[in-house]
Amino acid sequence: MATWTAIPLRNLVVNILRKRHGVILEDELRRALKKEIGKEPSEAELNSALMQLEINGLVHVSQITRTKRRIEVVGEGREFLAVDED
Repeated sequence: MATWTAIPLRNLVVNILRKRHGVILEDELRRALKKEIGKEPSEAELNSALMQLEINGLVHVSQITRTKRRIEVVGEGREFLAVDED
């Protein structure tokens, strides 16, 4: 069973991104989250938080290699379009 934290995971992700000047790799994010909450979030928890942030237009997640992802804050006046959305 997952433990409760005072701050939602997606808020922690945004705070960590701001500290890192808006860009971070997924493995670095996992280490930072483990430092913040005392345990590493599961793959499903992290994916859910990142998906919610991406749907809300706050972050963009891009695949660098098969196992590496880059997470960046979406700045003012910048948008990312989905496939076939031009």
